[in-house]
Amino acid sequence: MTSSLYPAVYQALCSSDIDAKPRLASLCHQQWLAGRLPRAADALPLPHPLPAPGRPARPQLVSPFEVQRQGLGSVAGRAGLIHAIAHIEFNAINLALDAVWRFRDMPDAFVEDWLRVAAEEAKHFNMLRERLQQLGFDYGDFVGHNSLWQMAVDTDHDVMVRMALVPRVLEARGLDAVPPIQKKLAALGDSATVAILDQIFEDEIGHVQIGNYWFTTLCDARGIEPLACFRQLLIDYEVDTLRGAYNWEARRAAGFSEFELAMLEDFAVTRRRLSAGA
Repeated sequence: MTSSLYPAVYQALCSSDIDAKPRLASLCHQQWLAGRLPRAADALPLPHPLPAPGRPARPQLVSPFEVQRQGLGSVAGRAGLIHAIAHIEFNAINLALDAVWRFRDMPDAFVEDWLRVAAEEAKHFNMLRERLQQLGFDYGDFVGHNSLWQMAVDTDHDVMVRMALVPRVLEARGLDAVPPIQKKLAALGDSATVAILDQIFEDEIGHVQIGNYWFTTLCDARGIEPLACFRQLLIDYEVDTLRGAYNWEARRAAGFSEFELAMLEDFAVTRRRLSAGA
């Protein structure tokens, strides 16, 4: 671990070792809280466009449409699902680290928030990987996709856009998706995975809440109305916000207002109607 913030975060971001990356991400958070990672002027030059983060040779990356789903009734099917979630968490480590590393004009509170997120995503990845190993598999045994990191590339020019579209869209989808997955796993008697997802779900509410806070704060600082801005970004970036039913309670807990939730649902319905008529 280096002695200042940005080289330390860069080291974790570029690590391709699935043991080292989570450990380094957690260490960045611990060292920051201990006051051992000053925001020194020796930061590495910031490249543009955004480079790919460190990742292992496996899993093989394919289009999201090529990721095949197996039934959850088999061990391999459940392992495939757990692997898919672990892949999301691995990418989420990189997304959180990059938020710190890339957007250097943000205050210390922003750094602390996103280092905390990185450490929690690292914890999630390790828990899911351990569960995979208990089932006779490991991370990399199934394919993955790169759409999460692609959003980082698409938003590397503006922290406000990043806060709008990563935590408030990509991570918020997890709030909708996890409870139905847990219900299916519970019916199959997989209480161990359900318990892991309980922890992940609670932490993810906090991550979305952090994204909501910083998006609103940045909009206020720029004199922009947040909901109008968010809706326009969804249009500009052609983002599908609704995949299945919203988890209203979790989204409220994460800071979405009733008006915003109604706007999002109306937006999703309108987009689908237009797509159907195309």
